Amino acid sequence: MGRRRVGTIMALGVAAALFVAGCGGEGGEQGSGGGGGGDDPTATIVSDLPLQGSSRARQETIANAVTLALEERDYMAGDVQIEYVSQDDATAQAGKWDEARCAENAQSAAQDEEIVGWIGPYNSGCAAIQIPILNEAGLAMVSHGNTAVGLTKPGGEPGEPERYYPTGERNYTRVIAADDKQARAGATWMSDLGVQSVYILDDQETFGVGMADQIQQSAEATGIQVLGREGIDGNAANYRSLMAQIAQLNPDAIYFAGITQNNAGQIVIDKVGAGMSNEDVLFMGSEGILEEAFIEAAGDAAEGSYITFSGLPASELPGTGQEFVERYQERFPDSELDPLTAYGYEAANVLLDAIENAYNADGEVTREGVLRELTATRDYDGVLGTWSFDENGDTTLTELSGQRVRNGEFELDRVITVEET
Repeated sequence: MGRRRVGTIMALGVAAALFVAGCGGEGGEQGSGGGGGGDDPTATIVSDLPLQGSSRARQETIANAVTLALEERDYMAGDVQIEYVSQDDATAQAGKWDEARCAENAQSAAQDEEIVGWIGPYNSGCAAIQIPILNEAGLAMVSHGNTAVGLTKPGGEPGEPERYYPTGERNYTRVIAADDKQARAGATWMSDLGVQSVYILDDQETFGVGMADQIQQSAEATGIQVLGREGIDGNAANYRSLMAQIAQLNPDAIYFAGITQNNAGQIVIDKVGAGMSNEDVLFMGSEGILEEAFIEAAGDAAEGSYITFSGLPASELPGTGQEFVERYQERFPDSELDPLTAYGYEAANVLLDAIENAYNADGEVTREGVLRELTATRDYDGVLGTWSFDENGDTTLTELSGQRVRNGEFELDRVITVEET
């Protein structure tokens, strides 16, 4: 991996068509901030998020959190002045992340050697496209929201994770737990609730299929019978026929692995409409639907739903996490905190620390140095607690959580500790 020196910040030029500065909500006026002088070394970091469609509100809190992390440091990582660019990987037509946009964003960043760090993306399918491109460029990545197992370790599709790392070296990390842990938490929760049989649905995306694979394995290991498994068309008008077929099997639960944007609301509406109330047939989903957009889409049918999250909500964060919550709410009073917001803040800070450490060690900021320092993160004391990146780039955190929809709102039901395997 060659050394890539970072010099004076230049205009983004062609990349401006792909990079969307200022999409980070109230904190979206990105720039170098007030810190540093003209002789300071400089570096650029990028966040890559779906800022269009129903996930926009959630992801804008991530851009806000990155901005807050930078403001608290006066846009400095030690002696290095930081430029931040908020980038959009969604399109209005798709209403969510877009494959072509994900590829374009990554290719543009790979060619801009001013960029030394990448926060995101959110969607695992987007990550599967971007990681190989940025791996070739030696660009350090830290995601706040990707959970697909195969991005970092075996257990997903054939050829994973090696196919994402053409150089043979790892450049990708994540501060949130992977789906093998989330699946074990979900299966444990279902078992505790007395579930003996489940029908599994997925949205046929990288995250959804991988999560469905993991929940199937964990359910069977827990003694829960899997009555069937089906990938749904996220653009279908309704799922009445499918739900009528599932109802004939008399499941104790239906599990949906996927994202809100792939019609999760309609799924639960048609489940209830088929005579399977949430009281009689438990509905559980993965964190891809842990957003207000799901409740808005499902309406009253969402009531009583169970949703797992690969981390902890703001209310359960340790002391430094609670301090972050207070600072965020003061800085962005019109932005409702999302369970993922703290993970975006943590991703930003661990990347900024890697930049600072790389400069202190090398006397310059290079992609190689930042990547070395990021992947070497151990015993990090942050807003999520104390954790490390393991050899795969995964977090060592083991506390996850379960939410219920009650009175039209998400409420914490329990914290679930999942041990490493």
